[in-house]
Amino acid sequence: MSLPGQAASLVLAIPSKGRLQENAAAFFARAGLDIAKGGGARDYRGTLAGMDTVEIAFLSAADIVTQLAAGHVHLGVTGEDLIRETIADAEARVELLAPLGFGHAHVVVAVPRAWIDVKTMADLEDVAAAFRARRGERMRVATKYVHLTRRFFAERHVSDYRIVESLGATEGAPAAGKAELVVDITTTGATLAANALKILDDGSILRSQANLVASLRADWSPGQRELARIILSRIAAEEEARTTREVSALLSRFADSLAAEAKAAFSARLRFHSSDGRLTLNCPKEKAAPLADWLIAQGAAHVCVAAQDYVFSAANPLYERLIARLPKL
Repeated sequence: MSLPGQAASLVLAIPSKGRLQENAAAFFARAGLDIAKGGGARDYRGTLAGMDTVEIAFLSAADIVTQLAAGHVHLGVTGEDLIRETIADAEARVELLAPLGFGHAHVVVAVPRAWIDVKTMADLEDVAAAFRARRGERMRVATKYVHLTRRFFAERHVSDYRIVESLGATEGAPAAGKAELVVDITTTGATLAANALKILDDGSILRSQANLVASLRADWSPGQRELARIILSRIAAEEEARTTREVSALLSRFADSLAAEAKAAFSARLRFHSSDGRLTLNCPKEKAAPLADWLIAQGAAHVCVAAQDYVFSAANPLYERLIARLPKL
């Protein structure tokens, strides 16, 4: 909250501990946005270097979802799995602006490996119906992802089951006799396999990772929108620089047709072309070497490929995505 006459602040929520906090801090630092805690390691408020009107709130990943949904924070870093599980009308309350490349997790349906004839959700539907006919009760599904499970099972026409909410190690529920199968989160599947469980062939509910998420219910004043524009511009510039390379060469003949060919073959964008044949292109990192070979084939004697710190552009796709979802001022 801001006082009368004081610039409106933007609140950015960051995970409060562990690898998620470390990765989130590293993500913003790469964009030149260093996060600092307040008075000490246990302080739950912080700042963003060089941006006095941005307030950092250190919260649990689950609390970040709640605060985003309520509009109490403007931007937050949290897992897509938590967004989809916790917010029933997520599309109306938040906008997932960008996946961040960490916090990967896979929400899956897993059944006992001994169920050799159960490989798909259709097989599970048959087994569930037979289970109820034989025992007079529904199969139990242990999970922390109640809403994701219900939606996914309904889409796959599986109805003869009941959910057992898991508060501990979900993968151990079948072996302990507490459930017949699980919906759980995994990164490699090793823990499920260690508990004699297998993932159904079509049992992938959600491939999740940490996302930068914007609240659509927050108060977005002109000042707060401008702060978001600056933050998202730096994030986009770092992303563009990290995933692309600048390729330059001296080429006596570089017609528009060659520029079109470079774009089609290497996703290259022409940045600069002077009358003396000096040109600069930008292309995806993995296509830099093939583009260099192609330029040499077109007559270039030398090709320089350079990494860049930031690539700022007038167009800001992250900010444009946010603004498209907010009410017009």
